[in-house]
Amino acid sequence: MRSIRQKWLHLCTLGLFGLLALGVQTSVMAQAYPNKPIKMIVPFPAGGTTDIVARIVAQRMSESMGQPVTIDNRGGAGGAIGADLMAKAAPDGYTIMMHNLSFPLASVAQTLANRSPFNVDTDFAGVSIAVYVPFVWTSSPSVPAKDLRELAALLRANPALQYNYGSTGPGSTMHVLGEAFKKEGRVNITHIPFKGAAPLKQELLAGRLQVGGDQLSSSLAEIKAGTLKALATTASKRIPGLPDIPTVRELGFPNLELEGWNGVFAPAKTPKDIIERLNKEVIAAVRHPDVVKRLNDLGAEGVGSTPAEQDAMLRRQMDQFRAIIREMRLE
Repeated sequence: MRSIRQKWLHLCTLGLFGLLALGVQTSVMAQAYPNKPIKMIVPFPAGGTTDIVARIVAQRMSESMGQPVTIDNRGGAGGAIGADLMAKAAPDGYTIMMHNLSFPLASVAQTLANRSPFNVDTDFAGVSIAVYVPFVWTSSPSVPAKDLRELAALLRANPALQYNYGSTGPGSTMHVLGEAFKKEGRVNITHIPFKGAAPLKQELLAGRLQVGGDQLSSSLAEIKAGTLKALATTASKRIPGLPDIPTVRELGFPNLELEGWNGVFAPAKTPKDIIERLNKEVIAAVRHPDVVKRLNDLGAEGVGSTPAEQDAMLRRQMDQFRAIIREMRLE
């Protein structure tokens, strides 16, 4: 009996030392972090708003963390390809992701279609909302409508018009909003998916695509130059830098209202100390005076939130559009 008790105590002691050693190891890893380059996945091609914001934030983080933060563009499937790579990355803080408001919408669409390669509820850890960037509907200047309400009237009056709208992929923000617009506006317009906002914009500029949309930063210069037309913003209020652009609510489409954002995520199970360090660095980056000016010039507003605030926003937008996406049966 005594021998059994001694063995049990010996095993308990070994287990305790093992846990203490693991705790010390985790603490040492966190204190040493980062000791090599960090990769920031952008699940869209270069040139779009998410890529632009990511490069600004990554540059500042590189300077403050003493290690390069490099951008890895992995476009396709409405951001799902890049998000899947991030979800499967080692949870050590050396692979993070900058995503946008397409993340909750595409995740819902892919889950309802039984083709999501990841679980948005369990595979990701929020780090911080980096910036708010309004989402803007745009069109080629050749479209004879000054706003979204006029576009709906034009399409209803001319059902033979072969108009197309572009998005960054199935289930992306513009895809969901485009299908909602078709229903609410009682119009016919065909969806054309692209791998990212940059190639979508090029088709709009070339006049081969009639309607599109993205966060403001990727199209602000063209809107101001008149090579792209802004039809509406999905924000809850008008954009200070473009006060003549009406909101979707003003134009009679309140269900299309959606705040735009870009945020940083890490793989689930990333140690809390590392999440806290990344959160601190993102907040410091977007609130740095030089970065604030650069973001303002792009029509973006630096935020810097807690991980909990970011997670809550993600789930709020998923809940907002889940019923609409289910009804649309997006494939």
